[in-house]
Amino acid sequence: MRVGKILIKLRLPAPQSLKDKRSIVKGLIAKVKREFNVSIAEVGALDDRRRAELGVAIVSNDGELNNRVLVKVVELLSREPEILVEDYELELL
Repeated sequence: MRVGKILIKLRLPAPQSLKDKRSIVKGLIAKVKREFNVSIAEVGALDDRRRAELGVAIVSNDGELNNRVLVKVVELLSREPEILVEDYELELL
């Protein structure tokens, strides 16, 4: 069993309130879940309307597959016009 996890730090320049931020983040989470078979949740910067931290995890028999999927998640988020991917930390166990 191989586990891959990634912490993605996002900057959201547009939200005027936490409600706006939650709407954007909820949509991003739904899109990633739809596209990839991963677990994802908002795990940090919960009270900051301009930042978000997403945790993503995947379990499979192939560590290389986990790496490819997690990199594709970052690429997908990088193409979103309403956010900026500031940083990410990928770890394969």
